Amino acid sequence: MKRYHFPLRALGVLRSHRELRAREAFATAVHAAAAAEENLAAARDRRARLAAALTASRAATFGAAEAAVSYRSYGGECEAEQAAARATFAAKAELQARREQYLAARRDLEAINRLEEKSRAAHRRELERHDQRELDEFARHRFLHSRAAVV
Repeated sequence: MKRYHFPLRALGVLRSHRELRAREAFATAVHAAAAAEENLAAARDRRARLAAALTASRAATFGAAEAAVSYRSYGGECEAEQAAARATFAAKAELQARREQYLAARRDLEAINRLEEKSRAAHRRELERHDQRELDEFARHRFLHSRAAVV
């Protein structure tokens, strides 16, 4: 009987490579989203510390020049926090897109793998049938030879 050959093997290899690239892109997106979250947390922390410092400075004597610089700095920190929030939102959207691409590639690969498993099982059944036919033929020949020897 012939050796097993899966006719869609080349497609399986291509889908495997596609799935690997999608998994790597997804992992990169996960790292980028985590870094964006950390940047957002750091920006929020800096803004909160600056807000606390501004509140504490109000208890002391008021200096207009110092207050103007402090409020300008606070405005910059608020803008940085908003930029970090936008970057985090974009990173999460990219993460979701990469997740969907990875899942689609995974489903495609699993479909080919299931087809290959079914094909292998069919080949195995055919091989077992072939072996059984050979054994039956061998048994039939032995039986006929033993009957011919008796007669």
